Amino acid sequence: MFVLKVDQDIELQLFQLHHSEELYHLVDTNREHLREWLPWVDNMTSPIQYHGIIPMWLKAFADNNGLNTGIRYKGQLVGSVGFHQIDWNNKQTSMGYYLAKGFEGKGIMTRTVQALVNFAFLDLNLNRLEIRCGIGNKKSRAIPERLGFIQEGIVRDAEFLYDHYHDLVIYGMLARDWK
Repeated sequence: MFVLKVDQDIELQLFQLHHSEELYHLVDTNREHLREWLPWVDNMTSPIQYHGIIPMWLKAFADNNGLNTGIRYKGQLVGSVGFHQIDWNNKQTSMGYYLAKGFEGKGIMTRTVQALVNFAFLDLNLNRLEIRCGIGNKKSRAIPERLGFIQEGIVRDAEFLYDHYHDLVIYGMLARDWK
């Protein structure tokens, strides 16, 4: 099983089927907080739904084509971070993440994303990482900005959120620019 130790408090752990209940509980107890920026939250109505999703994530990981991990802070599941499909021809991927409301402001996500960027560039030998954030999602946007990602553009009406479209800001980081 894939585990990446970020620091003494944070560990990234590949999701397994036995995490279904815990993952659903995380989403369900943070539903209002997450749904502001994530279009899939309302569709998650039962832990059983993860029985179909987690095997797809595990297959993507086994095929070296993605990574979906839980963020554990002092042992507790507090969020998720991962790589979407990896484009090996161009050695690039995009990253997504979310964090439970009660754990914001502790530097958890910044340290987590930094560790995963290191993994992408140093272990996977990727050349480019991309993070897309809702234009109004200041907390999410602060992560790539804090880590030195370059804002490369804005995609208008890029994502449908329940009853409206919203713009996404694209941030990019190249291996040669990573500190």
